[in-house]
Amino acid sequence: MNELDVRAPGTRPIFDQVPRAIALTERLNRLPYADQDAIRAVWAELTNSEPDPTFRLIPPVYSDQGVNITLGRNVFINQNCTLNDIGGIVIGDDVLVGPGVSLISSGHPVDPARRRSHITAGPIVIERGVWLCARATVLHGVTVGADSVVAAGAVVTRDVPAGVVVGGTPARVLRTVTDDDQV
Repeated sequence: MNELDVRAPGTRPIFDQVPRAIALTERLNRLPYADQDAIRAVWAELTNSEPDPTFRLIPPVYSDQGVNITLGRNVFINQNCTLNDIGGIVIGDDVLVGPGVSLISSGHPVDPARRRSHITAGPIVIERGVWLCARATVLHGVTVGADSVVAAGAVVTRDVPAGVVVGGTPARVLRTVTDDDQV
């Protein structure tokens, strides 16, 4: 986990990205779902990287940087998601992101003396085949292991092993994903 002093000259580029990211997400959010080519084009501008043609997004989406988001193949992001990516967000192949999901890769220290002057940041890694259900929140510094499911409304504050279902606040392992889950 990194801690950044927001008053340091080196952090200025972080804050300079915010108006750009907001303007681009506003533009993206005016696009119809049916125009996935236009959505991918604005997404490419937001993230400074070309998304795979299999990427699908239902607007609206919100981001504070955009340039620290990396997507794999066959990623689907449902509507009303927040991707605060100061600490970085990596989303692997075949990931489903449900409506209202928040990926928050930064925060503030608990210490009141440093809370307004510092930011804590750490990468979020969502590995292959993960399903983040509606309104789940994943916090900075967390990796969600391959093929896991984060239940609706869960708040993930610690790494999630591969192949499990987690839920609750804070999220805890509820069970493993089994062959019985296959249809």
